[in-house]
This record gives sequence, structure tokens and C-alpha cells, in this order.
Amino acid sequence: MASAPKNNLPVLYKDLIPLNSKEHSKWTSRTVDKAPWIANVHAIPLTVEEFPAAQRDFPIVFSAGENPVPLALMGLNEGVNVFFEEDGTPRGAPYVPAYARRYPFLLAKIDPNSDSLSLCFDPTSDLVGESEDGTPLFTEGNEPSEHTNGLLQFCEKFEEAGSKTQMFVEELKKAELLMDGEVSINRNDGEDKPFVYRGFQMINQEKLAKLRGDQLRKWSENGMLPLIYAQLFSVDLMRMVFARQVEQGKIPERPEMPAQPN
Repeated sequence: MASAPKNNLPVLYKDLIPLNSKEHSKWTSRTVDKAPWIANVHAIPLTVEEFPAAQRDFPIVFSAGENPVPLALMGLNEGVNVFFEEDGTPRGAPYVPAYARRYPFLLAKIDPNSDSLSLCFDPTSDLVGESEDGTPLFTEGNEPSEHTNGLLQFCEKFEEAGSKTQMFVEELKKAELLMDGEVSINRNDGEDKPFVYRGFQMINQEKLAKLRGDQLRKWSENGMLPLIYAQLFSVDLMRMVFARQVEQGKIPERPEMPAQPN
């Protein structure tokens, strides 16, 4: 899940530069109780380790294409997030995916000829800068501060979780369990024509039921089977998200959901 700086930037990030003591020795990092960077994002990448917590709040689907990524759906249409206000204030206390919590930091490749990753950040974010009201990123001796080491550890754990997620998805693809998803939802306002959402993938429950017993036993033992069911059960929450959009006045005319984040 690591990305090269300034090339194919991942969702949420507008720019990426490596953190270094020479240029950022006086910089600090601020902690806030709002997340405006996800207020208008409808789909956030998710790791499999987060499925048990995330499936209580969000539908979990997979992005379209040959390299699917698990996504927590915070809205059913582009630019719609029913769990956060415009200023990033949470509506209630939804689970916040680790992908969003690590922002504006991430590990990324600096040298395309090397597999090593460096701690980078989005310089367009006001969470990092030369400010006195944050936590120092470096000590007076220009060594990474305890806070920076904590950020690095969080990003490293996220990369590890990302690798496990890729293996999970590969297992699903090998078993041919992923299929194109489609959900039709009626608004219950007297209109006969439903709202149809496509553009995502989900687990094929019929194919799952036909898998061999030894395969299911293997997935039960390695913890993969509960994650599969977490995804399946969570899809029903799309109707809850739709109801929130109606309540918040965020339903366009006959949408089709682009579940792949840009």
C-alpha cells in the first residue's frame, strides 16, 4: 500500500515529501479532534485487521478492477460522507479507519531502485508545520522525537496489515469468490424505480457455500472465514447509509456508486 511520492498519490494525499531533520528540525505535528480530510470522501481503504470493528458501522466492499482493495463505505456517492460533518466533526462515534488516522503521514519509496521505505507526509496539511502549538518531530539534537518514532511505528504496522490484506484478497481471487456487486434500494417515498449502486466487488455467497470442506476448515483455522462473513454481513448496512443520505439531503438522481476512490 506504499506509494511513490508525487506519483500516483493515494487517496487523501495531495502531495508527499520525506520528513528529514535538515528541513524540518523545528516542525511540529498537531493532534485534532476533527478530520476534515475525509469529510468529502465516500470510500476509505481498509485492512482486514479492521473488519471486525469497521463492519459495525460501515458496509465493507472491494474496489473494482484486477487489484481489489477493501473499502469502508462512508457514503454511496462520490463526495458524500454521512459519518462526518463538513468541518470533519464526527457524527456520533464511528470507527475511523487506520488509513485516515495515519494522515498526513505514510511510508513511501523515495528511491525507485530500492525497496526501503521512508516516513513521508503531505505538506499541504495544516497538521504539520513550523508551529508552536504542536508536538516536536525532532529533538534539539536533530534526532527523531518520541512522537515521530510513534508515528513511524504506526505506519510500519499499517504496512504490515496492508501485506496481510493483499494476501487475503489473493486468496479470495484464487478461489474466484469476488464478483461484481449491485445493490438496489427503494426510497419508500412512493417511487417505483429503485436507486441502483454498482462499481464495486463483493464476496459471492453462493460460491462460498459450495467450497470444499477442507478449504473452509483451513480458512476457519487461519482466521480468514470470520473476516469473509464480516464483509458479507456488513453489506446490509448500505441501506442504513442510504437512509442517512436521504436524511441529510444528499441523494442525487439515480446514482451509480463509484466505489473505487480516486
